[in-house]
Amino acid sequence: MSKERLYIFDTTLRDGAQTQGVDFSIEDKEKIALALDNLGVDYIEAGWPGANPTDTEFFQKKHDFKNSKLTSFGMTKRSGRSAENDTGLSALMNSNTSAVCLVGKSWDFHVDVALGITNEENLENISESAKHFIKAKKEFMFDAEHFFDGYKANPKYAVSCIKAAYDQGARWVILCDTNGGTLPHEITKIVSEVVKVVPGKNLGIHAHNDTGNAVANSLAAVLSGVRQIQGTINGLGERCGNANLMSLIPTFFLKKDFSSQFEIGIKSKNIKNLTDCSRLLDEILNRKPNKHLPYVGAAAFSHKGGLHVSAVQKDPKTYEHINPEEVGNTRNIVVSDQSGKSNIISRLKSIKIDIQENDPKIKKLLDEVKDREFIGYSYDGADASFELLARRIIGEIPRYISINEYDVSVKKNKSGEIVSSAKAQLEVDGEKIMCEGEGNGPVNALDNAIRQNVDRLAKYSKYLKDLKLVDYKVRILNTGTEAVTRVSIESTDSKGKNWFTIGVSTNIIDASFKALIDSLDYKLFKDNAPASK
Repeated sequence: MSKERLYIFDTTLRDGAQTQGVDFSIEDKEKIALALDNLGVDYIEAGWPGANPTDTEFFQKKHDFKNSKLTSFGMTKRSGRSAENDTGLSALMNSNTSAVCLVGKSWDFHVDVALGITNEENLENISESAKHFIKAKKEFMFDAEHFFDGYKANPKYAVSCIKAAYDQGARWVILCDTNGGTLPHEITKIVSEVVKVVPGKNLGIHAHNDTGNAVANSLAAVLSGVRQIQGTINGLGERCGNANLMSLIPTFFLKKDFSSQFEIGIKSKNIKNLTDCSRLLDEILNRKPNKHLPYVGAAAFSHKGGLHVSAVQKDPKTYEHINPEEVGNTRNIVVSDQSGKSNIISRLKSIKIDIQENDPKIKKLLDEVKDREFIGYSYDGADASFELLARRIIGEIPRYISINEYDVSVKKNKSGEIVSSAKAQLEVDGEKIMCEGEGNGPVNALDNAIRQNVDRLAKYSKYLKDLKLVDYKVRILNTGTEAVTRVSIESTDSKGKNWFTIGVSTNIIDASFKALIDSLDYKLFKDNAPASK
């Protein structure tokens, strides 16, 4: 039995750009578009030529995509002028794209209130705009804005809007849930009626996530007949975002209910690039990835409870709906106070520590983890600190830099500035080294005291020169005069691999110091630095 084709339409560079705090540069757009083309999506909607200088410049460039069709976005012509004399349509016509997607009203309430024109004028604008681009042999698509709200209010008129585009030869008519308020059962009911008028092979779905149902609504629409699915990387988009293609694509490809009926244009080998594609966007936006994203998040295949880990080790399908490697992700065994022996063994294997299952050091490590977590440590997200703890107990990590004492002070000078300074006495190969530094706060001063003097650390200087602290977080675990503080530090280096360390103390400086020292030790260990004499 032949499968029906589903078409993936990515709108990260247009809808995603409407996200609060997101502002793509030309270079950003090119990187993301190239990643999408390499992934193999069918359409890349890259913006609105003429709407802003960035989009205009992007579409003036020649893009030689191998798999994807570059699509420009705009709106239907304005009333009172012909399609040929509409400046907005002219910018689209002159863009270097063979496909054009125009948005137009399909809710009579918006036609009246937002556009201030008659229903008939709106239908004419849709029809004439479609005719204009189809005559120019452009692949034409019509985004029916607020279609589902429009259909609920006036089904006959909403359908007449999409018919106005389809009857002129539109390749695709996209049903938009613009405010994200429609629920899956409503999508199923409405799409099932619409396909009686416009064939499903010409229908698309554009879902927003305001009720948390954008992915579910997109799947319901496909099962009801639509064959083009619009969305963004990681669900990026205005307000609560758009349908997340990083969830939809693997669902179409890996879930039997869809893979048995449908096929997509993305090759099987490229499905493994989904996780990299997801994290590339976060890297470009300079934000921390959402580790709880389905399929591609760092926690998507994380296991914490001891019983879960035991079951996963026997048969991963017990608690994993797919093999993580199918989407380029990895399994993560979390070590915590809920851990059992199986968690510890699995985690040790993942960091390449070969140890017998009956070795008494495993129980010692497990007890140490539970004791430490009782006083405030949390190794869920502190991979480097856990590895250091494990290797210290097992006896596989050398001593590097010893810090005998440190002193941190904060004072306000005459000009009102807060000045933080730190001194630390380090020891390498029996030699005592005094380091001093200032910084934006006591922790930064202590960090600078150590790292700004790396040239004095003899054989360790070359290992620490590229060390950077990326993030610093403080959490007060209890209140009162004896509050316990937990500090988490995220570090990186020129190799691009991030690691996380943790420190706990009743003193914030001491907690920070412990996390900082773990960061230094982990950097030296992973770079195979020699031991101190």
